[in-house]
Amino acid sequence: MRLAPSILSADFSRLRDQIAGLEQAGARQLHLDVMDGHFVENLTFGPLVVEAIRRTTRLPLDVHLQIENADRWIDAFCDAGADMIAVHPETLHHLDRTIHAIRDNGKKAGVALAPSTPIRAMEELLPNVDYVIVMSVYPGFAGQDFIPGSLARLEQLRMMVSRDALPVEIEIDGGINIGNVREAVTAGADVVIAGSAIFNADDPAEHLRAMLEEMLQAETTGA
Repeated sequence: MRLAPSILSADFSRLRDQIAGLEQAGARQLHLDVMDGHFVENLTFGPLVVEAIRRTTRLPLDVHLQIENADRWIDAFCDAGADMIAVHPETLHHLDRTIHAIRDNGKKAGVALAPSTPIRAMEELLPNVDYVIVMSVYPGFAGQDFIPGSLARLEQLRMMVSRDALPVEIEIDGGINIGNVREAVTAGADVVIAGSAIFNADDPAEHLRAMLEEMLQAETTGA
């Protein structure tokens, strides 16, 4: 069970220091949202920024490609230092081939499911992926409100993974904060992604510790 800060909400002028502080506070993974202004309206960063972040930390980099033609960029992001790459089914003609391309580079392959994408769409693909991101907001922008129905989707996916005893991790991404992080863990998340909740806090590192404590309580008590 891990809490992964999403650097889209970070202060990029102090990114190295913020990453170091969060790593010391207990972050065990970083989430990087790559957006192209086409698949989603927002425009963020590309392989060069991933490469720069790679030089600042040894934490696993989970690169979430919210872009069109993601298959064309797999090698570039792998070379930049990504440890994990997640793609959206809507952007690809040959999703299975893209998953294999990520794995052939020695990286973990994931699929990100927008709120409008049925969980059942993962039924046949689950044995071939390392992780699935259940998006609890619509792709494109940080700071959106959590969609409550996402918990039921998370539970549905957890049942599918557990039923077949698959080594697939489940992440939840979007609108997660200290008020709902327990529910996310209880519903079946292995990795919780949080951006605005952490980086907009007065003390991001301390807030990360508080969220981790909530997650531990949920894991211990089941509620």
